[in-house]
Amino acid sequence: MSLSSKIEWTDATWNPVRGCTQISPGCANCYAKTFAERFRDVPGHPFEQGFDLRLVPEKLEEPFKWAGSRRIFVNSMSDLFHPGVPDRFIGKVAAVMRAADWHVYQVLTKRHERMRDLLLGPLREAAAASHVWWGVSVENRRHGLPRIDALRESGAAMKFLSVEPLLEDLGDFDLSGIDWVIVGGESGPRARPLQREWVVRIRDLCAASQVPFFFKQWGGVRKSLHGRELDRRTYDEFPTTEPKTAPAKTERDRVAKAFAATA
Repeated sequence: MSLSSKIEWTDATWNPVRGCTQISPGCANCYAKTFAERFRDVPGHPFEQGFDLRLVPEKLEEPFKWAGSRRIFVNSMSDLFHPGVPDRFIGKVAAVMRAADWHVYQVLTKRHERMRDLLLGPLREAAAASHVWWGVSVENRRHGLPRIDALRESGAAMKFLSVEPLLEDLGDFDLSGIDWVIVGGESGPRARPLQREWVVRIRDLCAASQVPFFFKQWGGVRKSLHGRELDRRTYDEFPTTEPKTAPAKTERDRVAKAFAATA
């Protein structure tokens, strides 16, 4: 877990699962895979196995150790709903998120059908928790828009979209029931282009639907050159939430011990 993150819309990352496999065009230039494969076969490195899918149960209890309240991107280096992750392990991750409720958790997936089915079933209590935000990636019409429908059907209390990398104009799509939208372009040496009008359309849809809009980046080969401004301003909108104050260490330890006893 990283105590701080360079990802603009989160504070920290937590990776009880590592590695993934490609599922749609948004995965083609995956930053996580590029990073992980650099360390394949490096003895003792967290990514010694590259981007192969791997459960990391020793990371499960880390949110209990943090004194401050943070927004935590869950599995920034994987997908919690990958078919190789057992339901029981997903349940443990959800149990930690429910127990360590002084944080806000941001869970993002491209496996929308599995997420929907679990949120409607064994993860119902986690779905109802307002401090756990459930999201889907939306990179294009064919693969991304059906994910929005599945998210809407999931019963999640907090639902968000990560429209990144945005690969085409999505048209006028339905934002009913959605609580937050992030938009961004692809970065890196093989970055695919982002058109201004695609972004503006989504920004205006969010404004019309009163959905907070966060513009992460224009991207490109050298994303720092292009920045984050849209029409000469930045968009850093978030859902309105009242974060809890983190409890004292003795209480955090008690909550962690109670989790360990049931895990």
